[in-house]
Amino acid sequence: MTAPRAGEPRRSLKQRLAAGERLRGALLRLPSETLVEMAGVAGLDYVVIDCEHGPADTALLQHHLTAAAAQGIDVLVRVGTAEPSLALRCLDLGAVGLIHPHVDSAEDARRAVAASHYPPLGERGFATYSRAGRFGTVTAAEHVAAAEDTLVVAMIETERACAAAAEIAATPGVDAVLVGPADLAADLGFPGQETVDTLLTRAHGAARAAGRAVMTIVPGRERARAAEEAGSQLILFNMAHVLMDTFRALAEPAATGTTSPPATS
Repeated sequence: MTAPRAGEPRRSLKQRLAAGERLRGALLRLPSETLVEMAGVAGLDYVVIDCEHGPADTALLQHHLTAAAAQGIDVLVRVGTAEPSLALRCLDLGAVGLIHPHVDSAEDARRAVAASHYPPLGERGFATYSRAGRFGTVTAAEHVAAAEDTLVVAMIETERACAAAAEIAATPGVDAVLVGPADLAADLGFPGQETVDTLLTRAHGAARAAGRAVMTIVPGRERARAAEEAGSQLILFNMAHVLMDTFRALAEPAATGTTSPPATS
């Protein structure tokens, strides 16, 4: 994470992507403000709170956003499919952007953008008295200007979506594309990994051709480096995978003949 210099305004994720930065974040499906804080302390650029496969409790989400703000780390929220009311509440609470799952067409992409932005680009309901509006202490113009930096990520998760990847990525207001490999494999009937990877690579190419950032979910550092070398600007560590790998490694019996060091307090 690149910290701003003293006196410089904090740049949004959208601005940092436009400047060509590579950003790393953590996907959190388990409600834990401590994990949000740890991600910030560690120097990650953002976290994703999963309200599609995780709890969609907005009171709990506000606690996570407050913890993130204290550590200077940005929060994206993955909402459910076609959930404009949840998208509105997440943005009002202070999320810097949204990940919209199951975007299968340009029309789906337009609906995702509409739920994420104020008019004229979108249809988000306007309010300045929310947490995002500093509880009414900013002007309408200031609030609208800040909201223009909302990051919109379209998830491509089916064969149909992969075929429409160019049109989805080219939709005004879409900033990045994320291919969901698990849902894509399920949609294809769980073929070999090569088939999934081929469609994923094509979708990524369509996103880059449209000038959009590519977000890639990875299980660890090695895959992160490979994804960055392939052109991904947004790396998203699957923390459930990372933590389970760590726990399994800790549970493995020690090699025969070795002596464990004494425990420290």
